[in-house]
Amino acid sequence: MEGVMSTDQRKRIHPQKFAMWVALGSIAMMFAGLTSAYVVKQASGNWRSYHLPDVFWISTIAIVLSSVTIVLGIRAFKRREIPKYKMLITATLILGVAFGVLQFAGFYQLYAQPQELILNGESLNRLEAVTVAGNPAESFLFVIAGLHLLHILGGIVALAIVFFKAFRKRVKIYNATGLEIVATYWHFVDVLWIYLFMFFLANQ
Repeated sequence: MEGVMSTDQRKRIHPQKFAMWVALGSIAMMFAGLTSAYVVKQASGNWRSYHLPDVFWISTIAIVLSSVTIVLGIRAFKRREIPKYKMLITATLILGVAFGVLQFAGFYQLYAQPQELILNGESLNRLEAVTVAGNPAESFLFVIAGLHLLHILGGIVALAIVFFKAFRKRVKIYNATGLEIVATYWHFVDVLWIYLFMFFLANQ
């Protein structure tokens, strides 16, 4: 009987992990709604086209590598290989910060670059006399980029907390639940960015 109860407990999802998955599901639905509205509004015309800066490719490599290092870091933690764990968590934080900086630089370049105005199916250069104040393309990009950067910042803060805990004191309890929650969120940021990157590439 006790064996059955312990098996059920192992299968039961941790409350904090469940809360994280609910929150991630809500965030995913929000971005799905924003990108769907983006496509609908783009089809109506009067839309400025954007060309994605090359820095976004570099940032994509950075976050994919950070997802790999955090997985390896959790594995090292569970094996009680603390020096290796510290090294991998440090690498994850460095890559995460690099990703955040590159993302900010990429969106800054995106807004600073000359843009084309798509009006009634014809392309007009922004540097010519035609401009549209408050173009919906800019509004959508501002909202999507702002929310995305906010989630990146949250992920970097979480990684920083894990980093400082790793070096602050000697580990006595090898409970990886907190690490796994942070890793789940960071993987979500990774997948979210890849989705947004592919979306912007297809709609630039």
